[in-house]
Amino acid sequence: MRTLPSRRGVMTAGVATALSLALAACGGGSGGGATTAPAAAPSASAAVQDALSKPAELTFWTWVTGIEKTVARFQAKYPNIKVNVVNAGQSADQYTKLQTAIKAGSGAPDVAQIEYFALPQFALSKQVVNLAEHGSDALKDKFAPAAWGQVAINGGVYGIPQDTGPMAMFYRKDIFEKLKIEPPKTWAEFIEAAKKIKADNADNFITSIDPGDAGGVDSLIWQAGGAPFRTSGENQVSVTLATDPGVKQFVSTWGTLLGEKLVDPQPGWTDEWWKGMGSGKYAVWMTGAWAPNGIINSIPQTKGKWAVAPMPQYDAAKPMNAENGGSSVAVIPQSKNIPAAVAFAQWLNSDPEAVKSLNEEAGLFPATKTLLDDQAFRDAPQEFFGGQKINQVLGDASAAVKADWQYLPFQVYANSIFKDTVGQAIDGGGDLAGALKTWQDRISAFGTEQGFTLSSG
Repeated sequence: MRTLPSRRGVMTAGVATALSLALAACGGGSGGGATTAPAAAPSASAAVQDALSKPAELTFWTWVTGIEKTVARFQAKYPNIKVNVVNAGQSADQYTKLQTAIKAGSGAPDVAQIEYFALPQFALSKQVVNLAEHGSDALKDKFAPAAWGQVAINGGVYGIPQDTGPMAMFYRKDIFEKLKIEPPKTWAEFIEAAKKIKADNADNFITSIDPGDAGGVDSLIWQAGGAPFRTSGENQVSVTLATDPGVKQFVSTWGTLLGEKLVDPQPGWTDEWWKGMGSGKYAVWMTGAWAPNGIINSIPQTKGKWAVAPMPQYDAAKPMNAENGGSSVAVIPQSKNIPAAVAFAQWLNSDPEAVKSLNEEAGLFPATKTLLDDQAFRDAPQEFFGGQKINQVLGDASAAVKADWQYLPFQVYANSIFKDTVGQAIDGGGDLAGALKTWQDRISAFGTEQGFTLSSG
């Protein structure tokens, strides 16, 4: 399996502010005085299907390497529709350009890749199309519940899930075998394994944690059962980073790991970090199911040394998991051919041929049950991982994801200040709970300034 990391972009506060929501009321026009009923128009879903047979040209903004192969399959099947694939930058870079084009009233694509953490911001500001109005809500049962939960926002559907990142524990099998460590099933066992690794070599760690990666900490809180962000309606937001039980679980475990210097506060994805991954300085990488491709391409010399296991649990009798990364495909209201854009987004992410191509040719971990439940997919041995059938572990990890996680409608801003709040405590071994409270206070102040009604705890 080839996989492609979908890194969570971190924006500067200035960019995040530019992307904050304008809370304009959405008013409906009053009816006129027509004396005869208009002819019945075709249903929105019928118009979407009909669009596949009509000439159209679409622009698709995405940063996924290799997705052109999947798009080519669409065009071979529906030759009347031309799709121009444009890399407008990854994550934050693309969102900035997209926001600018939307405000300008021209230059936006028809279809855009948007990560789950950023989608609520675009959805609640009406900057992406509600696909439920075009029949896309009928696709719900095709997708993993957690993936669908990320696009179903405030009663609408604002994207089609494209890929997911259910968390798993990628571990150095050679190190575990040398130290006679079994893959930890609980976080208590994880701490004990960390102590054994540290005792063997004081320069080594069981894993690292990135002081600048808000998404990584969000995922660990999610996996602990947390739900610190909640949005109700268009402007009611609660932030409970100080009191949420899952946050407290995270603080207890990671406060211990950091306080005893069992994990390394190290920025990820740097040359130094990959060197540590390759040398055995880090024995574990807890991350999304897209990780194998990064390992294979970045540290090929470790072939045969890795294995995959489920995430450690707080309660082994009640397995719980989280997502780390993943994207949707949204339609932009500026499109001159919304039915064709919807049809393309639906096919790209739900057609069996397309989702297989996205996995095999573009390296994305699937969001659809069609592939997640496919026995050939699950049973494929992975040579780099010593022949382990890792998709069985990753597929089960997807099924265990707690599906009710929500991101803030200004998560981009929240992520941008993470490094200066929680990140400082991670990097300096400070008060993790206090730093999370500071993050909460700054998030809440920003949300209030933007016109949201905030509650916190």
